[in-house]
Amino acid sequence: MKRAGLFIAIGAIAFGLALGACAPQKPPLGSEQNPLVMVFVPSGESEEIKRGGEQLAQLLGQKLNMKVTLNLASSYAAAVEAMGAGQAQIGWLNTLSYLLAHEKYGVEVILATVRFNQTYYTGQIIVRADSGIKSIADLKGKTMCWVDPLSTSGYLMPRILLKANGVDPDKDFAKTVNAGSHPNVVKAVYNGDCDAGATYVDARGAVEKDLPDVKEKVVVLATTAKIPNDNVSVVKDLPQDLKEKIRKALLEIAQSEEGKKALQTVYQIEGLQAVDDSFYDEFRAQLSASGYKLEDLVKPAK
Repeated sequence: MKRAGLFIAIGAIAFGLALGACAPQKPPLGSEQNPLVMVFVPSGESEEIKRGGEQLAQLLGQKLNMKVTLNLASSYAAAVEAMGAGQAQIGWLNTLSYLLAHEKYGVEVILATVRFNQTYYTGQIIVRADSGIKSIADLKGKTMCWVDPLSTSGYLMPRILLKANGVDPDKDFAKTVNAGSHPNVVKAVYNGDCDAGATYVDARGAVEKDLPDVKEKVVVLATTAKIPNDNVSVVKDLPQDLKEKIRKALLEIAQSEEGKKALQTVYQIEGLQAVDDSFYDEFRAQLSASGYKLEDLVKPAK
């Protein structure tokens, strides 16, 4: 009986191994069937991000000798979750999205973007020039346009600025609207759909082609403290050598004429700089000093 039981056990193990051997293997990452995916946050004009992102995907694919595709996320949170779920391996993330992705999923930053020779920027609160709004205090009882609850310059930093000047962003507005992108906020203020809006400095330029008088009709009421620039991040379980290859390839792409055009198209990026997570330490300290917790910042606006 013991010998029969042993044969049965051995047979079961062999059967299991045979099934495992027959199970379809996932194609290698970077193949046509399993491409390397870059996800982009929807912070600008969707068509421009898609066009520039596709160019970057093609250039990166050539450098790595891998298939690279684009995923334009529907929201900032969707970009974070795509990386967390393994649906994207590379993320072009804004500051707050990166902090959340790093905390939740261990996502790692490899590059920071450069604009105007700087790796930081500021946010702004804008109003119509004819609105009669002259100070932050005048915003009480008005309609406020945000970009997205995970936008650093279009949500987080302006909220800190408002609180510091006696305006409670959760209680003092008649209405708040999440417009979805920085250009959409500018357009909403320009068209009078919102009394005020929060964007990066200077998002008005992103719509100036369609609204030539936007800088006359829409003016800056206040600006925020400095914010670390957006970045390129990778999921933690990518092989270390591939992470380094991606970093090196993108730095080389940023030096090429084709790459410069693609970066400018996607997010008006002028260059890339190698960084690690410590790049955000000062900003984290600033958040902590302001009394904010990351989990509180991702709650949707009213």
